[in-house]
Amino acid sequence: MKKVFYLNTCDTCRKILGQFNLKGWELREIKKEPITKDELEEMHKHAGSYEALFSKKSTQIKLRELDLKSLGEADFKELLLDHYTFLKRPVFLTDKEIFIGNDKANLQSLKDFFRAD
Repeated sequence: MKKVFYLNTCDTCRKILGQFNLKGWELREIKKEPITKDELEEMHKHAGSYEALFSKKSTQIKLRELDLKSLGEADFKELLLDHYTFLKRPVFLTDKEIFIGNDKANLQSLKDFFRAD
């Protein structure tokens, strides 16, 4: 399995995806085709928590007046399935690894992964 979950309107996602040869990867635009419960479970298995997959920059947080400190794993899971902007992106998912978001350390790990591939 090789999947990338991204948002087409996100410049950062497009920039990151443009750096790699994604031949053989399934590209999933999460606004048009939201993540499924099974896909979220697979991401969770690799990430170790739903919070690790959760974007704390989502505009929905303010709109819904969410208090992030009061949220538990079940809340993060429900929110991730409810609205695409709660997923930290992009997410590169393979059978053995997951790369979440656009922070420097994650991008370096992703580059190392593609160099070794």
